[in-house]
Amino acid sequence: MLSSRIGILGGGQLGLMLLQAAIDWNLDIHVLDPDAEAPCRKIAPKFTQGSLQDYDTVYNFGKDLDVITIEIEKVNVEALEALEKEGKKVYPQPSVIRQIQDKRIQKQFYLEKKLPTADFILTENREDVARHLDFLPAFHKLGRDGYDGRGVQRITSAADLDKAFDQPGLLEKAIPFQKELAVIVARNPSGEVKTFPTVEMVFHPELNLVEYLFAPAEIDSDIDGKAQEIAKKTAESFQIVGLLAVELFLTTDGEVLINEVAPRPHNSGHHTIKANATSQYEQHWRAILDLPLGSTHTYGPSAMVNLLGEDGYQGPAIYEGMEKLLSTEQVFPFLYWKAITKPFRKMGHITVMDANINALKEKVKYIKENIRVISK
Repeated sequence: MLSSRIGILGGGQLGLMLLQAAIDWNLDIHVLDPDAEAPCRKIAPKFTQGSLQDYDTVYNFGKDLDVITIEIEKVNVEALEALEKEGKKVYPQPSVIRQIQDKRIQKQFYLEKKLPTADFILTENREDVARHLDFLPAFHKLGRDGYDGRGVQRITSAADLDKAFDQPGLLEKAIPFQKELAVIVARNPSGEVKTFPTVEMVFHPELNLVEYLFAPAEIDSDIDGKAQEIAKKTAESFQIVGLLAVELFLTTDGEVLINEVAPRPHNSGHHTIKANATSQYEQHWRAILDLPLGSTHTYGPSAMVNLLGEDGYQGPAIYEGMEKLLSTEQVFPFLYWKAITKPFRKMGHITVMDANINALKEKVKYIKENIRVISK
């Protein structure tokens, strides 16, 4: 399988890190992305500019390949289904992508498979949300096309109804929680399954995206066991081939509930490039090529800080504070080859390691205070 022609739908930062892992194994990688200046553009052995959502573009891209994978869910599933019928190996499977693309279908899947998740109500429009004031506080989520925190609004009372989406979505009960956790699961076609250690994510209070995380999560062994078991059961329920990132809530009463899943490499696994024996990116290749899955052994406590474009700046990116960053031991920046910064755009991430948890947290604080992505 190492000699297969492999396609990635999407050439963003996740594709870039998949490519970096693929270089070690001399994999023949083809990338499709709508942006002529996508992060993958400069190092992809073969790069095609084109829409990920157009049937003909996706089909023509994949018809001469052996294995096709994704780094983003917003792709033309019909084209992938046609390629699969013709014998192409498409991982994650189109049926899985279709289920996960729509949060409404995704949540109903959890109920059907008896996977623990918060109570929810399907809604068709803003008017529909107004009929469920007794269900508040809740989060209104778009059924489709939400990404990186976009497509989620907290609705606390009738005064917030103007924030509700006027499109099909779901109201998810706001659950009191202690922590937000994540477990990345890998599964290959032979049925071998491995999980990465559970991580604790800290979200930006306004943007609904991960600001930083700690690995492993500071939770007791019982909670960790629950999180790991739920993640494995979820991957097995989908019968996914590849990676599945399972985001979880640890509630105030000690329950573990599924929030959402992503069928691809995920923000909650960036640190594995430095902190684990096998990175999530190498593990993805192992999974979809039906190779033995690698060890997920962690070398010690680590953290990951997302490097976001500073608010109020847009233009050619300037990384302010890199000298301070690089003078700190066991701190590893990964920049995403994005020439232009925008407010809160993901421009890179920083992996931090330290055997001492308190020292690790101090490093994270130092990084957050001393590095910014700005422009002239």
